[in-house]
Amino acid sequence: MKNLVAYITSTYPEKNFSVDLALALGENGVDTLELGVPFSDPVADGPIIEKANHKALQNGFKFKDLLDISEQIAPKVDTLWMGYFNPFYQYGMEPLLKKASEIGVKGMIIPDLPHEEALAYKDLFKQHNMSNIAFVAPTDSQERIKEVVSNSSKFIYMVAYAGITGSGKSEDLQEFLVNIKKYTKTPRYVGFGVNEKTAREKVKGADGVIVGSAFVDVLLKDNLTLTQKITSCCEISKNIKSLINE
Repeated sequence: MKNLVAYITSTYPEKNFSVDLALALGENGVDTLELGVPFSDPVADGPIIEKANHKALQNGFKFKDLLDISEQIAPKVDTLWMGYFNPFYQYGMEPLLKKASEIGVKGMIIPDLPHEEALAYKDLFKQHNMSNIAFVAPTDSQERIKEVVSNSSKFIYMVAYAGITGSGKSEDLQEFLVNIKKYTKTPRYVGFGVNEKTAREKVKGADGVIVGSAFVDVLLKDNLTLTQKITSCCEISKNIKSLINE
């Protein structure tokens, strides 16, 4: 069975809504939830998630909101925090990892913390039984792929591009997947650009997919009620889970 990871932006459009949506997704095909931490400069995210980040901040998001939401969902849904390093660093990595572990959060996805810098926190993550999700991309060398994935846990976040700037050709994702498998047994999940139209193709050779913008786009629709947004997101999750397991 191939897995579905879903990203949602914490507190957008409302704090209680995030809890309701997370629990609903967990009952409708989502295996792991990425609880997004709103940040002013989400450099790895596209315009849809960036817009939701800004709206959540405008609505008064506080880091405590993330903790409150996580306490309610982590015991019921496999939960990760996806965010940029600054808010985590400001809280303090040691107390934060301790708190996250106590709540039941299983790990973090920090796209702007390079592998080399993340090594400084390796022992802390291990001490608190938390995963720091590794990123690899088709542009990475064999040497770097081996280095990044050798101590990976939970899953590897594969940044899937249809084409890489400067390469002059589309990358062969199947070759990329094989290269990763040489060095680790950690599951490989494909992210970036995965939706109902692309999921079936992108999951080929992988162990799962990561979907964000498709869900957040629904959250941004002002013409839908909160209940309709949850219903729509659940329909998307059920459909994608079915597509990747056909």
